[in-house]
Amino acid sequence: MGLGALCYYGLGLSNQPGALENSIMWPQYIKQRIQDTYFYFGGSIAVTAASAAAVFRTPMLMNLVMKNSWLAIGATLAAMIGSGMIVRSMPYSEKLGAKHFAWMVHSGVMGAVVAPLCLLGGPILLRAAWLTAGVVSGLSAVAVCAPSEKFLTMGGPLAIGLGVVFASSIGSLFLPPTTALGAGLYSISLYGGLILFSFFLLYDTQRIIHSAETYPLYAVKPYDPINASISIYLDTLNIFIMIATILAGGGSRRK
Repeated sequence: MGLGALCYYGLGLSNQPGALENSIMWPQYIKQRIQDTYFYFGGSIAVTAASAAAVFRTPMLMNLVMKNSWLAIGATLAAMIGSGMIVRSMPYSEKLGAKHFAWMVHSGVMGAVVAPLCLLGGPILLRAAWLTAGVVSGLSAVAVCAPSEKFLTMGGPLAIGLGVVFASSIGSLFLPPTTALGAGLYSISLYGGLILFSFFLLYDTQRIIHSAETYPLYAVKPYDPINASISIYLDTLNIFIMIATILAGGGSRRK
């Protein structure tokens, strides 16, 4: 009901038109940019799911991604950040090329990282997937119906929130959840992270629309739907991880 009310507000009661209303006047190239962005977003989800399933069924790889040593954690972070930076730095071309391969490698690396979630079992993951789909669809609808650029002003607060959640996640590694401080930090990193990435999804959705509308048609570098899709892909992946953790009981730890 709340999401419906927000969408109705954006469509009929606000003083500024939303993306859904503006889309009536969009030329075909803007529509194509957004369609391509969400095509790569869906492709990233598919590659990630396939990679996670493959790693889960390979004991050697599963043992590798489940190591808790600082060396393994550092290598995992380096692989995630490094592959993402490589994808973003490469020029985009509509023809299948090196950027597409790097994009699939990055999605595969992320799939390997989330493969341990498969230990939670199919029913929990399926439920988490449906809940994630509902959250992402609802928030995307709000972002599309809300006045254009309404959420683009949240960049600064979101960056601060990300720092708080990241610091809480690091702190929870050193403080056991049996302590009051450790339980508090864990709750901030889990529930705060879920709220934070939900707002990031609102922000990134409107940023994608704004970029598709304003990027020059005849620029030297063509519009890059792969880079545009990575932000909402990472938002969705983080939301899924946190919902799955909560459903598995990770959010109900008590001191």
